[in-house]
Amino acid sequence: MDRKKINASKVSRRRITVWFLFLLIFSFVAVGQTSRIESVGFTVSDMDRAIDFYTRALPFKKISDAEIWGADVENLSGVFGARVRVARLQLGDETLELSQYLTPQGRPIPVTSRNNDRWFQHFAIVVSDMDKAYQALLRHKVRYSSNEPQTLPAYLTAAAGIKAFYFKDFDNHILELIEFPPGKGSPKWRELAKNKIFLGIDHTAIVVEDTKKSLEFYRDTLQMKISGESENYGTEQEHLNSLRGARVRITSLQTPQTGIGVELLQYLAPTDGKPFPKDTQANDLWHWQTSFKSAELNNLAAALERRKFDFISNGVVALKAGSFMFGQGLLVRDPDGHAVRIVK
Repeated sequence: MDRKKINASKVSRRRITVWFLFLLIFSFVAVGQTSRIESVGFTVSDMDRAIDFYTRALPFKKISDAEIWGADVENLSGVFGARVRVARLQLGDETLELSQYLTPQGRPIPVTSRNNDRWFQHFAIVVSDMDKAYQALLRHKVRYSSNEPQTLPAYLTAAAGIKAFYFKDFDNHILELIEFPPGKGSPKWRELAKNKIFLGIDHTAIVVEDTKKSLEFYRDTLQMKISGESENYGTEQEHLNSLRGARVRITSLQTPQTGIGVELLQYLAPTDGKPFPKDTQANDLWHWQTSFKSAELNNLAAALERRKFDFISNGVVALKAGSFMFGQGLLVRDPDGHAVRIVK
């Protein structure tokens, strides 16, 4: 081969390499990235009662309370004729968003729900002293989900020493108290624990059928990072989840800006959890939404459409001033049906 052909071949290879690198960079940028979880929330049946529960039995503080309606609310929620009372409550640095659909009202959480059903979702409140926090809940006569606080055993290396307790609000939404032992959990909880019992929201947890499929949504599309993994089993886990023989694969995910995380709960046993109801609407009381912030909302919307995730909203919705705490948003379902709101 003569020198001209060799040089031409080298140039061609360089061009292919540069073009390949460009495609890699473009594909990453085109997916976009979420920066943090802005809030976690769910639908309630009675806002006054909900605010009373979360500010009396738990030390949340109300930061806003408003009624919203109109075409933008309908297009975002997917609920025709929606008139919604939305209250935002704060504990530490984290935000809980409660929504009551004044019209139309949705359905209650099924009384037969179990913790391995795939509509299960909760959020975990970090406490500095489980005994004191548990006694505070007892004084307010909260409803039990676990039979008592559980301390996870030493053989569960990643979770050893964590204390946890599940309980319910009056609508049967499940909540968790969690106390981290030294060396586990975010360092910020140890700093806050110096003078408080209830510290803030650590994560929201969702039941998934297949961790790999869920990672395609939360890690590969929303660009969250895996921050921890564990496989929990034994009598303590069984009594925490109120499920005989419970064995759970737990995958923790975090956004670039630390704050509320997401836990994927895949039940390796028992595997008889019910699927997410296909006819679920945002006014049903089992509807939760995890709300992510992103500066690249349109890129994310395009990536979600390409990967064929189900939209609840009518694409990216522009919101009129005063409707929400943001100007644009979309609502989409993950592979199991859990609702995720992405806002700009």
